[in-house]
Amino acid sequence: MWTTIFALVSGVGVYYAIELFFPGHYFKWYPVIPVYFYIFGWYYIYSFDMCRRYTPNKILSVYLGMKVVKMLLSMLFLLFYIMFVKVQKEDFVLTFFLFYLFTLLHESIFFYLFEQNLKKKKEKKNE
Repeated sequence: MWTTIFALVSGVGVYYAIELFFPGHYFKWYPVIPVYFYIFGWYYIYSFDMCRRYTPNKILSVYLGMKVVKMLLSMLFLLFYIMFVKVQKEDFVLTFFLFYLFTLLHESIFFYLFEQNLKKKKEKKNE
């Protein structure tokens, strides 16, 4: 739910910011960026949920592994765009980087809250 809201708000918000402040920098591939991060966000949540259910002691490894996978897939995605699409490369890379930072912040907050919740559950269980 929060991933959907975050993706919609950030996608629409950045779109309007580009249209309002930098109208000449909008590119037709823009919608692909929020969709990419939205899909990856759902995969991220699914992976954490499976880890939480079946191997909760490996949550940190899953978190770090997901960060590496996200970075590698993002680099491949950017490389594909730069090599094959070749339209407004700088605008695309800058916008992609901003979304990457937004989602990095969002995922870090999610993981922090997730860990706090696990800690509280352990404390209740030990009482």
